[in-house]
Amino acid sequence: MSAAEDSSKAEDTSLTEDTNQTDEESPSRNLNDSAGSSTLVEKTDATSPEGNAAELPAADVSMTEPPPEEASNQGGETVKQSDEGSRTQKEVAGETGDEEDGATNLKEADSPSQSEPHQHTEPSGDDDEADEKEAANKQVSAISVEESGVSSLSHSSTLQTTPQSMPRTLKINTDYQELQANLSERLERALGTSAPLLREIFIDFSPYLTKTLLGTKGQELLSSGLTAIKMGTSAISLVMLLCSQEWQISLQKHAGLAFIELVNEGRLLSHSTRDHMVKVANEAEHILNKLRAEDAQRHEAFHIICAEADLNTREEELTCDRLITSARRRELSVASKLVDKVLNIVKSEQGPWASDSAPSSKFWKLDTWEDDARRRRRMVPNPIGSTHPEAALRAAIEHGENEDAISQAREEFHEMLKLRRQKSESDVLIDDEMDGMDSELEMTGPVSLSTPCSLIVYGLAIAGTLSITKYEVFFEWDEENSDNKKLDPKVLKYIDIHGRWHMQEMRAVFTRRHLLEKRAIEIFLINRTSVLFSFADLDTVRKVIGLLPAVGIGVKYGLRASRKISLASPRQLFRQSNMTQRWQKREISNFDYLMFLNTISGRSYNDLNQYPIFPWVLSNFTSDTIDLSEPSNYRDLSKPMGALNPERRKFFEERYEAWDHEHIPAFHYGTHYSTAAFALNWLIRVEPFSTLFLNLQEGKFDHANRTFSSMERAWLNCQTDTSDVKEMIPEVYFLPEMFWNDNQFKFGSKEDGSVVDHVVLPPWAATPEEFVRISREALESEIVSGQLHEWIDLIFGYKQQGPEAVKATNVFYYLTYEGNVELSNIKDPIMKEALQAQIRSFGQTPSQLLAEPHPMRGSQMGVTPKMFNPVTSDACMSLKFWSNSPVIHISANVFPQQPSPSVVTVLMNKHFAVNPWNSNPTPLSSQTPPKPPTDQLQSPAGNPGAPAPTTSEQLMASLPLALDPVLNQPISSQLHTRRTLGDNFDERIKLSRSNFATSIDNKIIFACGFWDNSFRVFQSDSGQSLQVVYGHFGVVTCICRSEVNMMHDCFIVTGSKDCTCMIWQWLGQKQRIYSEQLSSTNNPVAQATLTGHTTPIVSVVISAELGIVVSASKEGPCLIHTMNGDLLRGLAPPSLCTDPQHLLVNREGYIVTIYNSTVICLFSINGRLLHHVDTKTSLKCMCMSRDSRHVMTSGDNGIVSIWRTHDLTHLYSYPRLEGAVHDLALSFDHRYVLAAVSTGCVVVLNVDFTKWHHDYQRRTEAKLPSAVAPPISTAASTAPETEESTASVPISGSAPVDGGENSQPQ
Repeated sequence: MSAAEDSSKAEDTSLTEDTNQTDEESPSRNLNDSAGSSTLVEKTDATSPEGNAAELPAADVSMTEPPPEEASNQGGETVKQSDEGSRTQKEVAGETGDEEDGATNLKEADSPSQSEPHQHTEPSGDDDEADEKEAANKQVSAISVEESGVSSLSHSSTLQTTPQSMPRTLKINTDYQELQANLSERLERALGTSAPLLREIFIDFSPYLTKTLLGTKGQELLSSGLTAIKMGTSAISLVMLLCSQEWQISLQKHAGLAFIELVNEGRLLSHSTRDHMVKVANEAEHILNKLRAEDAQRHEAFHIICAEADLNTREEELTCDRLITSARRRELSVASKLVDKVLNIVKSEQGPWASDSAPSSKFWKLDTWEDDARRRRRMVPNPIGSTHPEAALRAAIEHGENEDAISQAREEFHEMLKLRRQKSESDVLIDDEMDGMDSELEMTGPVSLSTPCSLIVYGLAIAGTLSITKYEVFFEWDEENSDNKKLDPKVLKYIDIHGRWHMQEMRAVFTRRHLLEKRAIEIFLINRTSVLFSFADLDTVRKVIGLLPAVGIGVKYGLRASRKISLASPRQLFRQSNMTQRWQKREISNFDYLMFLNTISGRSYNDLNQYPIFPWVLSNFTSDTIDLSEPSNYRDLSKPMGALNPERRKFFEERYEAWDHEHIPAFHYGTHYSTAAFALNWLIRVEPFSTLFLNLQEGKFDHANRTFSSMERAWLNCQTDTSDVKEMIPEVYFLPEMFWNDNQFKFGSKEDGSVVDHVVLPPWAATPEEFVRISREALESEIVSGQLHEWIDLIFGYKQQGPEAVKATNVFYYLTYEGNVELSNIKDPIMKEALQAQIRSFGQTPSQLLAEPHPMRGSQMGVTPKMFNPVTSDACMSLKFWSNSPVIHISANVFPQQPSPSVVTVLMNKHFAVNPWNSNPTPLSSQTPPKPPTDQLQSPAGNPGAPAPTTSEQLMASLPLALDPVLNQPISSQLHTRRTLGDNFDERIKLSRSNFATSIDNKIIFACGFWDNSFRVFQSDSGQSLQVVYGHFGVVTCICRSEVNMMHDCFIVTGSKDCTCMIWQWLGQKQRIYSEQLSSTNNPVAQATLTGHTTPIVSVVISAELGIVVSASKEGPCLIHTMNGDLLRGLAPPSLCTDPQHLLVNREGYIVTIYNSTVICLFSINGRLLHHVDTKTSLKCMCMSRDSRHVMTSGDNGIVSIWRTHDLTHLYSYPRLEGAVHDLALSFDHRYVLAAVSTGCVVVLNVDFTKWHHDYQRRTEAKLPSAVAPPISTAASTAPETEESTASVPISGSAPVDGGENSQPQ
């Protein structure tokens, strides 16, 4: 044993030296190796209760150091035992030395001094003790093998044990079982944490360790034990494997270097692992940062969505609040208007409070209602009107008026304050009642678009919000807007700042400019008004137009209805429209054409800065008379206003040539021909322009010398003053009220002491109405028509800008032209506001419509040559009805567009006839044989259906009127029942022309006078009653139809014995009276009820174009109402005229009334009596030409008289007819007048207005009496009983005639 110990010590010393040398070379490796060795030894010395005792000697082999060969064999056997798990009995019996070493090691394990792993125990010298140890080791070995589950080893040990030693062996086994259990438990507990790490090291580094850990014979140690390492769970088995001889030798030889390399590789692996982990960590951090950023973005987006939703909710709430508030205010406005309407009725001259009529009822304002020619002529009561005494007082003090004028103005001012105080008290009562009323939001559907905009009214920009739904458009003004707070409350009273418009009410949409930028739209409504909105940019305009109905700019100008047309430029509209061709052909008037040019070029009544422009036409304002055929009385339309005076033109041209400025281009005129100030100066006597003028002048009237007071002075200023080159406005040609001071404003006195009141007119015009009429006639004259195109070139055409404008002396300040400044690109608010103020002050030039000369108008002779053909005879023909019942009604709807024009006649016996009309009768040649007898025109007796002779057919083709084919049948025929209106008429009334009306296509007959207080709708073809309409509480006494639209829709107005009138809507396509609401009996409801009369209605007329209804009551007044039912005024006839009987109204605003059966009175649309004449004959009917120039009357004497409308001058009288005339009708082409005679016939008379005018002029010059022709016989000839009626031959030949303008039908 000593030799073996020495050898073992020598090997340990050598290994220690090698290890020390390695440690010196690498301290870090030495540290790692020592740590690894220490861990390995600790694991070797540890015990576990679950360990195998048979492995313990193998673990202590390295400590006893057996001989190399034996150790080698033993190590191989141990490894083999570890790999295979069993050994033979012979192998176990031959390893006695190993058992002794195991016993020795077992004692060392029990001793506390065996805690150090490299401490070896010296063998004892006592032989007995050695024998006992050897025997004990054998028994322990046998027991360990048996307990470890190795059957072969346990069986071998049992065979070697003798029966003599059995008791001692059992005792030893019992002791060693307890010791082994305690030792195994300690080993397992000590190595429980390190063993998994070692196992992972061997498994992870198995490729490297397999090549490194080699046995004594070069075999791979790890490959054979790797399976045991992987599958084993005990720490003791792993430690025993590592402590085997082969493993110890391999570890001693290769462990240092292997572990150093392993450490290096571990370091590299750790570095790469660290880099990988850092990379992974960075990627993870990047991913986390990205996720955090996404979370932050989502969080921010969520906050934005929430904020937007909250903002939208607040905006919706604010919108709803605004709409509810505006609805309340709108209802308040409607209620106030209803109150004013009731007060107006009861305080009128015919009302119960007539004696207490307030002075406010005497004030008037211009209504926004426009007719087909875009003329605003209707004056309506102004409940907030006054004489503006505060402005007069301030002007009197500032202008240095005398004390009397100042005192008078002060008294009027205090009186006005008193009246205003009383008015405010009544308004407070109304406001208190409205505060308690719950208003409901009447928006139909969600809001499609809500955008800020400005409502442009009279040039003022009112900021607000425009909301568009599917069916309606709303405007709500912004009360918090700073600009709105600066607006004058007096001006706001004239503006509807809470507008609401239905989509179905819109009939045209135009794109407009505002402050020279294309960002506004103007909407024309079916109620003949318009509204103008300005938006932020053109994109908003496109969005708004995209939500509005696709109505285009209407059908009036010959363009299709589309949104693209609404967005088209003015030049595109001009090129695509057919209005120029119509003007050249004289289908439209000069006024209509100029208004068309103004409309498409952006001029609007709603913007005073872009007010419509009309030319000065006349230049003679000093003569007592004026001859419109004299060219010297006209202005030269080829030159602008500034160039009419040669001296002033020279001044402007010199200024243009001498102009030298870096930024401002040269110009001729520093002022414009159309500005807001000029428009207000023209209309200063008409509200609301008076209030707007005071707002412009800081609440006071201008000096009397500068106030518009005389037409002559205004013309002279435009010829001499270098700062006055203004043109006219359209009102000069249709609104005489602009020259009247009906509101009694106090403008003060001029320097010469004359008081400014009504406008001083030229001597050749006695009244403003006459001045307007003559001016309009001058505008339509041939002299103006021949050069109007040159004025169009200056204002709208190629002479507006560029070199041609310089040649024509027609260059204005650069800020008046479109495109010279872009306000949207200016960021400086001060500069932007300054430019806006300059644009408002200097005016705005219309959009240029054409870049080439405008064509001339065609000759009147070339367009209408027939009007110069003379008429040789008055009578044309006579149509006789054989019933001899008087013809009481006749309607001549013979328009060229009618497929089958006809004349409807109604007889006193309630029968009617639809008589065909020949629009182009063929005149008989001079070779026509003499007129055949009357009986030859009739069908032969006994053969009613036989055709008439050929000569009769030719004769009938030459006549304009033929008999109803149904009445040509025998009396026994059942077809005659198709031409009766029934017997339900009230016998207490006498039927007249006022009881019947016909539709525009002659298919419908409206009749009234029935006993059940109804009026009825009959079909003219069959005589069938289509509809019975109830509404009045008395017998309906009169009925009238208005003009029709493109769909043949119109209004029907009825008058009754219940002293009221009702307005109904007729739908031409459905052929029935229509209303959105029905009564309890499913009867249509009237759109409006007109009140104010106290006696039964005897006559009523309606004009949808003018928007008025004129009604007359028996021995009562004639009242004018709007179509909404508002009472405008009553007509004031001459003295002793108390019983109105017949009414007539035309599109020019003339109202003709017959009083007391003999007196003809002419009124204006605003109720001013113009003329009256007493005919001394009983008149029963009258009619008027389409151009409103002539009135035809007739009555009991059978004489048809022709009157000139504007002054009721008698022009001509037809020969007396044999019988009273009950009704008159004029053909569309003004060639024939049809008279319904009491003898049961219709007489057709030829018309020649031109001849009568020339004859009148000759008689006036020669002072000769009017010529009267001999009577015309209308006696009926005898006819067979089978004939209801027949057509008589004309008394003389007729010639075609066209008198008046060729305008289109309504």
